[in-house]
Amino acid sequence: MSPDRRVVKAQLRAQEDADALTLSAPDAVPRQLHVAVGDPQAPLEKFFSILDLNGLLADDGRLRPEVGLVSMGDHFDWGRPDDREKATEEGTALLSWLAAHPPDQVKILVGNHDLVRVGELSGFTDATFSEARALADLAVQPQQQAALLARYPMLASPGVITRDYSCFSVRQRTLVTRLLKARRVKLALAPAPDLLLVHAGVTLADLEPLEPVALDALSIAELLNRFLEARVTKWRGEGALDLAPLHELGSARDGEARGILAHRPANPASKQVDRASRRYDPRSLPPGITQVIGHINDKKCRELMGPWAFTQIPELGCLRGLEIGARVEYHLGCRDEDRLLFLDGAMHRVAAVEYELFDLELRQRLVLR
Repeated sequence: MSPDRRVVKAQLRAQEDADALTLSAPDAVPRQLHVAVGDPQAPLEKFFSILDLNGLLADDGRLRPEVGLVSMGDHFDWGRPDDREKATEEGTALLSWLAAHPPDQVKILVGNHDLVRVGELSGFTDATFSEARALADLAVQPQQQAALLARYPMLASPGVITRDYSCFSVRQRTLVTRLLKARRVKLALAPAPDLLLVHAGVTLADLEPLEPVALDALSIAELLNRFLEARVTKWRGEGALDLAPLHELGSARDGEARGILAHRPANPASKQVDRASRRYDPRSLPPGITQVIGHINDKKCRELMGPWAFTQIPELGCLRGLEIGARVEYHLGCRDEDRLLFLDGAMHRVAAVEYELFDLELRQRLVLR
């Protein structure tokens, strides 16, 4: 089958999944290739084109049976205002397509854009969300913004609903709720004792309230996922899911959401680094572990890294690393010395052929074997 037909077939399967999702059982098929993809906030066609260009799609519109995939979280919200309707529908289809695969083939991390559907936006209907977003689009003057936040105190700012989380629907909330209740999504994965996959990074301070007994990647992932499961078990599926102190919801009173799904690594010599500013010093990460994250693209990384990055010219689509040792250096590509690896390549802003995937065995950019 031609590449174009595989991509079209995958899009059709994704739309079918969005309409009637069946969650599969594990299939125990051995996987020869394990790949992670940074935040898939992009049109379906581009996402599937990236997979197909890397030889991961089968003719039936699913992943090839020998391929395992990890999605790094954030499956919703991309594009300009003109893209909102398309992005809303296709975000639902994309996450549904991922979840339709066996859970031992496709592993799904949750990001802040996923959990906001059951967090700050948990009380909205489609109609009230559209109304609030329309008002936020018009809230230019300070008094208009203040009035908006007084009416919607669960929003941290007008930009939260016009830009950050602009493509919400109740179907998405229903889907995220179902996947949480089915234990189909996770906070963390650990393919090896020294390799931890999380959406935005986990510091020693983040872990302290959970009283970890060990700081290897396997133990941390188990601890984080047990925490998520316990909170989801207590949650009735109505109202906001409480994940504090790991993830604290945003509001007009407290500002934007903060914690392990929202913060970003930064050079304290260049930027204020604390929980309130939603930034962490990457030197505060647990020792001896490489963390693989999404959440932050190269443009924002260079802004936050300051002199740790040699240039401020972004290279979207690329994997990047942060070496932390005698020196701290932010760079393109992946090195053995790196303690942070960045997989979010701003998918919707680059050509499919330019978007790099991560080979979990080689810990490098995926190259067709």
